[in-house]
This record gives sequence, C-alpha cells and structure tokens, in this order.
Amino acid sequence: MSYVALYRKFRPDHFEDVKGQEHIVTTLRNQIKAERVGHAYLFCGTRGTGKTTVAKILAKAVNCEHPVEGSPCGECASCKAIAAGVSMNVIEIDAASNNGVDNIREIIDEVAYSPAEGKYKVYIIDEVHMLSPGAFNALLKTLEEPPSYVIFILATTEVHKIPITILSRCQRYDFKRITIDTITARLQELTETEQVRAEEKALRYIAKAADGSMRDALSLLDQCIAFHYGQVLTYDKALDVLGAVDTEVFGRLLRFVLKQDVSGCIRLLEEIVIQGRELSQFVADFTWYLRNLLLIKTSADVEDVIDVSSDNLVRLQEEAAMAETDTIMRYIRIFSELSGQIRYAAQKRIQIEIALIKLCRPDMEKDLGSVVERIRVVEDKIEKGIAVMPAGAGAAGGVAGGADNEAQSRPPLPKAIPEDVRTAVEQWPQVVGMASMPMKQYIKNAGLSLGGGNKLMVVVNDGLASDYFMLQEGHTEQLAQMVSQTVGKEVEVTVQSVPDKEAFARNYVDLSRLIHMDIEVEDE
Repeated sequence: MSYVALYRKFRPDHFEDVKGQEHIVTTLRNQIKAERVGHAYLFCGTRGTGKTTVAKILAKAVNCEHPVEGSPCGECASCKAIAAGVSMNVIEIDAASNNGVDNIREIIDEVAYSPAEGKYKVYIIDEVHMLSPGAFNALLKTLEEPPSYVIFILATTEVHKIPITILSRCQRYDFKRITIDTITARLQELTETEQVRAEEKALRYIAKAADGSMRDALSLLDQCIAFHYGQVLTYDKALDVLGAVDTEVFGRLLRFVLKQDVSGCIRLLEEIVIQGRELSQFVADFTWYLRNLLLIKTSADVEDVIDVSSDNLVRLQEEAAMAETDTIMRYIRIFSELSGQIRYAAQKRIQIEIALIKLCRPDMEKDLGSVVERIRVVEDKIEKGIAVMPAGAGAAGGVAGGADNEAQSRPPLPKAIPEDVRTAVEQWPQVVGMASMPMKQYIKNAGLSLGGGNKLMVVVNDGLASDYFMLQEGHTEQLAQMVSQTVGKEVEVTVQSVPDKEAFARNYVDLSRLIHMDIEVEDE
C-alpha cells in the first residue's frame, strides 16, 4: 500500500478529535443534539485550521444512524460510506475550478431530488470566494430557501470576498489559528503513534513555523521525519530541514547592529547564506525576535506571551536591556517593510543587506525613529569619552561662551607631522589622478588627517564611499600602494567615515588646510 501523508492519515473523524476549535465544535454538537441544524453554514479561517474537516464531520453527524453526543458514531453504514467518499448524500465541490454559473445551476437542479438514503444531502463548497458574481447570484435563492433535506456548507479563506447577500443567509463560524501549545501536543501524540523519537523543542519549533495551521505542522513534521528517517528528530535537524536560523544568531546580529558594525552584519549574513538557510524565513524569525525584545521592554509579565524556554528568556532579557524601546521599534519597522518587499524580490540577499545597513546607519534616514537612534549613538560616544559637538554650537554670533565651547570641541593639533604623511597630503592630487572610478570620486572628496601611529587617515563620507573601503577587501591596501608610489616611501593608510564634511571639521584635524597655511607663512 502507498504511503499516506500524516495530515491525511490523522484527519479527525469525530468532533472530539478536532483541536483548537472548541467554540465551533461545541455549538455544532449542541445543534445536532437539539435537532436545530441550520440550512447554510459559512466556515471562515486561514488554511489548515479544520474548515473542511469539520464540514465532513458535520455531514456525517447529521446523517448518522446512531450519533453519540452529537458526534458521528463512525460504525453505521452512512458514516462508513461518507468516510470512504462513496456516499451520494455528500457532494464536495471545489469552487476554484467549478466557479461558473453552469456549475451552480447543476447543483440547483440536483437539489430538487431528495436523498435516496439518509436524512440530508450536504453540499460542501470549498474556496467559495472563487465563485463568479453570476454564480453567487444563481446560488442566492436556493441558499435562502433550500428544501428541508439540504444543507450547504461554504468554506473560504477570504471571507471579505463573499457578497453580503450570501453572508446574511449563512451561520458564520470563524476558525481561529491553532495555538503553538495545542499543535505541539498533537504532534507529540502522532510521533508516539508513529514510533518516531523527537525532541519537544523540535516539535515546538515546527508548531511555531506552522503559523497556526495544523495541516502545515503535520506536513512539516512529515518532511522532517523523512529527511532524518530512523533518527531522533532534534532541534538542530528541524532547523536544517526547514532552512531556519538558530535564535543565538539573532543575538549576535543585534550586537553588531547596536555597535553599528556593518561589516560584522554582512559577514553574519554570509554565514547564514552559506548554511543554506531560507532568507524569507530568516527575516520573519528576526522580526519575531525583535517583537519578543519589545515585549520584554514594555511588559512586566511576559512568560505567558513569549513562547521560549526559561534559559532563552533570561538571554532575551539581557539582550533587551542593551537597546532602547524606540530603537527596537525602528528595527521592527524596517524589517516589517522588508518582509513585504522580499517576497517577490529577485535578489533577496541584497534587500536584506540594505536593511541591515539602514539599521546600522540611522543617519541615512530622516524619520523621527532614525533621529532618536542617532541621538542614542551620540550619547554612547559621550559616555565612552569621545568628544561630540552638536552642529552649529559655538559658531560665531552664538550664545555667550560659544568661543570657549568651539575651542574645547576643536581636536588638538598634532605636535609634528611626519614628512612622508606631509608629502602625501601635498601630492594628493597626483594620488587622485592615479585612481580609477569609483575610488577616484571617493578619495577626491575625502578629508585628510593624521591617524594613530602617524598613519595617513583618509576620511570618507558614510554610505557608498565607506562601504567601498570598509566592506570590500583590498581597496584600502590598493590606496596605500598608490600613496607609497607617489611619495616614494611606504606610507600606512587607514580609512574612517563621517556623516558629512561638518562632522569631519568638528572631529578631525584637516591636514590639507594646516599644511597649506604653513606653506603660505613660509612664502611670506
């Protein structure tokens, strides 16, 4: 016999087997026991939450010869025929492929004939929102006043597409997403029945990845069992099969972002890509991770809201303390926008890299959240003893004491400028002339200063220029070779970045201006 998928093999046959929809099951069982069954039902909800399953159980229950507490017995001839799919009383229609007026007229013609056996003829129309406007109009009258022996069960994942005239003629039942705990408990039952060894942590992750769909959870479990057949299904193996990323990686990524380490973020993303992880899933999981951090920051009791182990909760609390609430909300906004864009993107990796650069470089954006993040960066620098002067402070014509502030914010002049660095600054136009695009454009607009260890410091603007030198290997070394070739000596070169020219003037000594002034004095 051919293999039967888990979601088909373990499809519930009785109301009590349905998980996570107790509010619907209880109502339907009470209707059957009280013989108050309606003539039209509308089952709404996301995929895999049990709409079609409950519809089939209801069809069996209303025709069952010996119902037990409103649930089908499963033993009578009617129940067996419906379960085998050979009953003439239950007609299933897929509206996605049978959505025309003629298809509905065939139903209307058949409705006139009473069932040959049993009490009711049950029409289950799946994905009913796919019916054409003409088909809906053809169904209206029959749906409003069907014969006493006919029941319509309409199922849909997009209830907003159903005409109001149809909605008003049906009893509507909304199927909820199934909780992670409920799905996990069901998966544990099935693995025991199938004699499959699996870690609870692995099953919980599968339940989380299913996003409230029991059918998706069973399909994912089937896939994991097949990939590691005969082995214990561990958490790491589940991650491998589903292309997911371990939550420890998110903590590392957060630290890189808070330090504004773009190269660290890109290297970590490279690791994720090399491991073959699914990038769309990575974006969704990192957004969920940030959501957990935000809840920890804004709520006292989060144990019941955040579905993680106690060890992971302690780690999340430590990481949440590293970032401000506004900062985390900005990160969530950027990655939420990314999740909508990446679905149809041809280059998903590039989209993620752009988002990570946005996280690290709030000065690239002008919204309020980015301004708050830039203030946080300035405060961090002040705490670490790095002098930061707000733009415009201490300018001529400012408040009293402005001149003193300006003097304090101005970086100290070097005691002496090494001869090779001085020569490099004087001959910088020749260095620029040797370079090819785009390096030529970047260093043409760069500032020149003196770095630690008497190195020539080339200060470029944030964005494309800084990424060219800091994220791509070899470009800084290539620039150093051109400088050494021009000077005739080996000159060490380091590259730094600033948001704009004003920031360079505030925080660095401009060697080109200083050397130019010295030359003018000597000429006099």
